[in-house]
Amino acid sequence: MITNISLVTLYVTDQDDAKKFYCDVMGFVEGTDVQMGEGFRWVTVKHPRQPELEVTLMVPGPPLNEEMAGAVRRALASGTMGGFGLTTDDCRAEYERLSELGVAFTQEPSERPYGVEAVMRDISGNWLVLVEPRAFSPEDFS
Repeated sequence: MITNISLVTLYVTDQDDAKKFYCDVMGFVEGTDVQMGEGFRWVTVKHPRQPELEVTLMVPGPPLNEEMAGAVRRALASGTMGGFGLTTDDCRAEYERLSELGVAFTQEPSERPYGVEAVMRDISGNWLVLVEPRAFSPEDFS
């Protein structure tokens, strides 16, 4: 039986810069940072309140073929690469805190049927959604 999600991959342009961003700015902690053979480095970060889920900070390259790695690099450069969602208990306060630390937001906190949402870019161009959730029903979207 599958018990939980333990690892997700986030493509980044530079593993050192990404690790610093996620740990120093976003409040994650270092997971693993090891060299695995020549030219392949395995770097993970995790949120301290959800340590069972690690985020692999992966530079586009093997095992992707060069065509796919190039497509990922282009998506990162254009800011069209998806990332993941982050939950917060106060979206507006976190928006202010992160803005002061230089995080680039593409959407200020906005009311949505499911809560307050802001959208930001990480240091590699991935978009991240910051949500202060609230209860909702399908009718809230009509």
